[in-house]
Amino acid sequence: MSTFTIHPIVMGTKRFDKGMMTYQQGYGQPYVIPIYSWFLEGGDKRILVDTGELRPLQSPDREQAIGGKIYTFEEGLARFGLAPEDIDIVIHTHLHADHCENDYKCVNAEIHVHEKELERIHDPHPLDFRYLEDHILDVEENGQLRIVRQDMQIVPGVRVVHTPAHTEGGLTVLVDTTQGTAAITGFCVIQENFEPPQEVRAMEMEVIPPGTCTNPTQAYDTMLKVREMADIIIPLHEPRFAALDSIP
Repeated sequence: MSTFTIHPIVMGTKRFDKGMMTYQQGYGQPYVIPIYSWFLEGGDKRILVDTGELRPLQSPDREQAIGGKIYTFEEGLARFGLAPEDIDIVIHTHLHADHCENDYKCVNAEIHVHEKELERIHDPHPLDFRYLEDHILDVEENGQLRIVRQDMQIVPGVRVVHTPAHTEGGLTVLVDTTQGTAAITGFCVIQENFEPPQEVRAMEMEVIPPGTCTNPTQAYDTMLKVREMADIIIPLHEPRFAALDSIP
């Protein structure tokens, strides 16, 4: 069985109201989240989870806010001696624009995406403006997409589980590491979503659903399911990973 080391690479940021992350909590608090691409080192395939923003804002104030450096796609991969054409596999947590803007550069990659995400990017609901099909058209036309219709293994040591919460087709990526199973969440959350403050726990809430979600009750239950699956939880936009070279 292969084990992997997960390398978080910051390839963008967003500044917005914290309530975009924490459902019914944190409204009115300015907050900056990192946007990651995750390089899975191990096995015989070069694997990325998500590909980040095409033109990230690289500024001292944004880097200070997240506590780490912001890279372009090419800069981030170069840290590991890689170029976009070296990537063998891309796995998408979902297809909101900030998670797939560099897909077209990965000309040799198989790109795994849940069927419901592909449906939504081509026919988004008016409430969800984050889908932009331009970012998926090239790889779709090139025959690079691999459609996920059920929970499955991508390679030995890496598997995906359908976890609708932030979007209908969210995929949580379960990665075997030397310290157990790590879960890169298929929904946009921070650590506080899994470790609510005391005032939230006092309401008998074990987790906080994503601030933007398709169904808050389903999202809550999905988060509990993911928590039970993993030894290491990796919330998709948690800022503290920006300062880390690897997990675990």
